[in-house]
Amino acid sequence: MAKLKKFLPHLLVLTGFILLSLFYFNPVLQGKEIYQSDIIQYIGMAKEQNDFREQTGEEPYWTDSAFGGMPTYQLGAHYPHNYVKKLDSLLRFLPRPADYLFLYFLGFYILLLSLKLDYRTAFVGAIAFGFSTYLIIILGIGHNAKAHAIAYMPMVLAGIISIFRHRNIWSFLLLAVAMALEIQANHFQMTYYLLLLVIVLGIVYLIDAFKKDLIGDYFKAIGIMVLAVVIAMATNATNLMATSEYAEFSTRGKSELTITPNGEPKEDSALSYDYITEYSYGILESFNLMVPRFMGGGSSENIGEDSHIYNAILKMGASPVQAKEFAESAPTYWGDQPFVGAPAYIGASVIFLFILALFLVKGRLKWWIVGGSILALILSWGKNWFGGTNPITNFFIDYVPSYDKFRAVSSIQVLLELCLPLLAIVGVHKLFSEKIANDDKLKALKFSGMIGGGLLLFFLLISSAFDFAGNNDSFYREQFGMEFMNALKEDRKAIFTSDVLRSLLLVGVSIGLIWAFLKTKISRNVLTAGLGLVIVFDLVGVDLRYVNSEDFVQARQMEQPYQRYEADTRILQDTTHFRVFDVSGSPFNTGRTSYFHNAIGGYHAAKPGRIQDLYDFYLSRNNMQVLSMLNAKYFIVPAEDGIQAQQNPNAFGNAWAVEKIKWTGNQNEEILALEKVNLKNTAVVNSKFQEQVSNDFVYDPDFIIELKSQQPNELVYDYKADSAQFVVFSENYYQPGWQAYIDGEKVPHIQANYVLRAMNVPAGKHQITFKFEPEVIHTGSTITLVSSILLGLILIGGLGIEYKKRQ
Repeated sequence: MAKLKKFLPHLLVLTGFILLSLFYFNPVLQGKEIYQSDIIQYIGMAKEQNDFREQTGEEPYWTDSAFGGMPTYQLGAHYPHNYVKKLDSLLRFLPRPADYLFLYFLGFYILLLSLKLDYRTAFVGAIAFGFSTYLIIILGIGHNAKAHAIAYMPMVLAGIISIFRHRNIWSFLLLAVAMALEIQANHFQMTYYLLLLVIVLGIVYLIDAFKKDLIGDYFKAIGIMVLAVVIAMATNATNLMATSEYAEFSTRGKSELTITPNGEPKEDSALSYDYITEYSYGILESFNLMVPRFMGGGSSENIGEDSHIYNAILKMGASPVQAKEFAESAPTYWGDQPFVGAPAYIGASVIFLFILALFLVKGRLKWWIVGGSILALILSWGKNWFGGTNPITNFFIDYVPSYDKFRAVSSIQVLLELCLPLLAIVGVHKLFSEKIANDDKLKALKFSGMIGGGLLLFFLLISSAFDFAGNNDSFYREQFGMEFMNALKEDRKAIFTSDVLRSLLLVGVSIGLIWAFLKTKISRNVLTAGLGLVIVFDLVGVDLRYVNSEDFVQARQMEQPYQRYEADTRILQDTTHFRVFDVSGSPFNTGRTSYFHNAIGGYHAAKPGRIQDLYDFYLSRNNMQVLSMLNAKYFIVPAEDGIQAQQNPNAFGNAWAVEKIKWTGNQNEEILALEKVNLKNTAVVNSKFQEQVSNDFVYDPDFIIELKSQQPNELVYDYKADSAQFVVFSENYYQPGWQAYIDGEKVPHIQANYVLRAMNVPAGKHQITFKFEPEVIHTGSTITLVSSILLGLILIGGLGIEYKKRQ
């Protein structure tokens, strides 16, 4: 009974988290699903593998429906012995996206409990973290993997801090399980940012240990952490190994190309500097952490019929309906980024509590949080510093391993979303500490009020000093004229002023509540509840501007998100094996074509690197010879009467024999040669494959090769020729997984024409088979099984030790 009574408050907290998650995303109770644009793209990309899995019960690990063929390792592949995923599924028992909101709450709550905070204060802290606007926005867009990884970040930190404090088996298990879940979430950019924060934490704790002469204890704790992380990685071995293997093949790996399509030298990094820093947070824009629409909010805001823009559009001759539609999606954003869905608002109340905590919290906890926050803020600015060249960003891109593999540097602000609420709530906890004199608390309240409230008052006073001009204003000026632009700037100023006043009011209420508590006019419970209500009102009020019930649709619309064009119906009547190139939109930025066809394009953050090169050099210019060698039999094109299908009569087919080989010395020569030779009779091959190729072949014009059966992971051809041939296949080359067989015996094959497969075939009648047999899956799943058993044994051992202690 005593145990139940001890656990009851936590059970009530968890119930509260469930209710809050379902309340915010209440349409899920009606069977609706949130419309997530990125998930729509994923559904298109993953349809072939999901259909194959459903029909056969097997996992293909390769899809032919995107980019001419690619592994499914980053498309939701299912791996053997993935018990961590089963645990994750148990924790995400609520309908999506309520499940991720619940995870936000749960992870942060565990972190605060590890810091010995009272469950009531921890509950408020979890709400402050979970309802942070950026974390809600990514659920609206469909960045599920990102949300997933962020949700487990606090739990990982809880394990680390617990080991530093206790160094016992439960701390070890907490870190091992949390890290395993973090890795399983499969968003390596977020996990990488967490690593940066942990490094800051480690440095601060090392300095503290040195000062206290506890270096030995520090390194013992580090040893325990390393072991826990190694086991966590081992339980995710298949995913990690497969992703690492594919990364070198993808756009995130380093290309051997040293030139651009224009012939200019190529930047020596995994991704270009401009691509990495395209979404760089403006320095001034950082104040929208405290004032939601400091820079106008999102790129498209609903400012209503009372706006200056509405009246300006009416004066230009538009109807009230047209003016209303424009005002509902007004271009109010005037920051530095190309596009912003919503501001990364942490909350005026939370920021104020963070400032208060700077005065109340002492020691290593404060300094790693502050240090991590400063690092994240500076890195989020990307190129926006020192006249457009941020030296810290440049240093990280040039010298910090793997930093150049990630884009959208502004997303590192997720660390701010974690760190600021964490210190803020620890600061609230310090208000209840008897170790701090009440006068010191009042003094801290006064100074934090002067800083937070004073800053907001300052913005009100100098609002006329801002020009409220955005990067895209020249377009609107040319389209609508100066009168429209003046109206737009007035609206930007109005929402700036409105939100500054809103933040000022929330800070004032927070100050009043804390002052009343310190003056013993209200109790601790009333203060905790009051701050909780202020935070909910603050954050949820902004969240609902961007993600609300209007974003939900019937489940069928998400399950079958794409409707067939007449062009799709026509193409699907062709039952042969071929590829489709969709030029009706952005072929390398859509998963729609992959939903219906074997597409040359697709939608993915880590595209196959060589097909991206091919697109940059040739496909974007509709080079017909290169498209034909990829077996692009149909094109989806825009027309006056809608989308149409056009057949390419010159497509090379599934395989062809060539008369000769053109050897090239490097990757530059290889890709440039594709427009210099007739690819129908000449194979372009890098000289590094010379030892694997026999030149003892003579082209046979009566050569026959026919694709007899095709599955994503297996291709079978019937072949006949009177002499040995060199055959090129219109399939993407991926050496780590694809194996070639002639009459059942394994034979070598090589890369040709920059992206395709080729091989020597002897004279006679033969059967050629390609099978996708990735060794990484077998090896990884074995490691995963062994490490999962080991982790389970450690857990059983811990329970046994605990039982003996209690006895």
